[in-house]
Amino acid sequence: MGVIGNGWLGSALAGAVLDAGFVKPQDLSLSYRSKLPDRFGEAFWTLDNQALADRSDVVILCVRPADWRDLNVDVKGKLLISVMAGVPLDSLSDHHQTACVVRSLPNAAVEVRRSYTPWIATPKVSEEERTFVRALFETCGVQDEVHSETDMDYFTGLSGSGPAFPALLADAMMRDALSRGIPVAMARRAVNTLIIGAGRLMEMHETCPTEIVQTFLDYRGTTAVAIETMRAAGFETAIACGLTAAFEKSVSLGDASKHL
Repeated sequence: MGVIGNGWLGSALAGAVLDAGFVKPQDLSLSYRSKLPDRFGEAFWTLDNQALADRSDVVILCVRPADWRDLNVDVKGKLLISVMAGVPLDSLSDHHQTACVVRSLPNAAVEVRRSYTPWIATPKVSEEERTFVRALFETCGVQDEVHSETDMDYFTGLSGSGPAFPALLADAMMRDALSRGIPVAMARRAVNTLIIGAGRLMEMHETCPTEIVQTFLDYRGTTAVAIETMRAAGFETAIACGLTAAFEKSVSLGDASKHL
């Protein structure tokens, strides 16, 4: 397996497959602009992306869409997995000379093995290869094969950008705490623990978010007042607008990729 891209996502994916024993270090090739991190051990390191593709059965593209335009790599019919936002299957297939393409979108939680990864494949991707893709993304979290590239564009905001949104909420809560005179360190501990604890509770009980919200609304306490006030101030509208903007940006990236 070869991974093209030296950003956090490429590094996190490589670390996940190695930690899970999914790929042996000697069977992993990495294209890095800088020296290969020691933690990848016996993995093959190169600056030549075509050399990486030639020695790999599966090639994973972990570059920014803006950088992809200049990435001229012929994968010669092998399985190509893209983790780039926006770039559609047909553009990937044409540009890299393969009919076996998977478009996927892990998120930043790959680093802690808690990513949600939607993906879609071209018809030429075999069931055996699809099984490989499922197992690959399960080394770093949860995966789903989706039904359309429109779904992929929507998931760009919902889950691809997703880890940023709890952080945005946490930042707003922390700023409010600071405005009330709460010390910085204390505010950070309170907010971070809240976000982490809520996530773990949802994971443990597999609870629907709607049920959690309704439980607090039914209790009619301070939390219910806070929820109703946030909603009245446009909380849900702001979320919907943000997700729509991310969706439209993903679509525009795909349109741009067709004019290479």
